[in-house]
Amino acid sequence: MSEQAIAPVDAQEPPYYAVVFTSVRTEGDNGYGETAERMEERVKEIPGFLGIDSARTPGGLGITVGYFRDAEAIEEWRSDMEHRAAQKRGRESWYESYTLHIAKVERSHGFRRGQG
Repeated sequence: MSEQAIAPVDAQEPPYYAVVFTSVRTEGDNGYGETAERMEERVKEIPGFLGIDSARTPGGLGITVGYFRDAEAIEEWRSDMEHRAAQKRGRESWYESYTLHIAKVERSHGFRRGQG
């Protein structure tokens, strides 16, 4: 994922969707970093994409949460041909395991120090 200031995606007006991708990677990069950056660029082009949060533990567990306005935006991302090719490569070489959860967000709020 791209280097940027550390801050979560802002709270959005519900309802919207959270797509939670939790993974354990294989050893080595094997082109993963470049593809992850490209996928982040691509998903930002999807109408209804709201943002992405991502983190990886030192032990290798990764969690990426993509936020989407509606199910149609998720489907557009799911069916994107470059994304589908990256998914295939992920199953072939980048992931030991992963899970995907899609949830409808019904409540959302946030906090930032220094803001009333």
